[in-house]
Amino acid sequence: MDELEERVRRQLYRFQDLAEQMAAVRGRETSEDGAVMAEVDGNGALRDLQFSHEISRMSPDEFERVVVTTAAAAARAAFERRGQIVNQFNEEMAG
Repeated sequence: MDELEERVRRQLYRFQDLAEQMAAVRGRETSEDGAVMAEVDGNGALRDLQFSHEISRMSPDEFERVVVTTAAAAARAAFERRGQIVNQFNEEMAG
């Protein structure tokens, strides 16, 4: 019985670790020209968006494209990190 309780306790702690790791996931990307930096959380929600003076040289269409492309790249990075965390968790739980 003690062994079962310990196993369940370890799994509970591991679930708590997973939740903390998932909450901490961030994806950050900077555009090639350095004009835009976007940061998103593990759900893809925009957390930070910064611009350099380079945006003053862009047309509105270029600006829109760079912001969207950069934010999408940041979201991809965050989702990749989430996937790594989940895969690691699944491997640990299966073992």
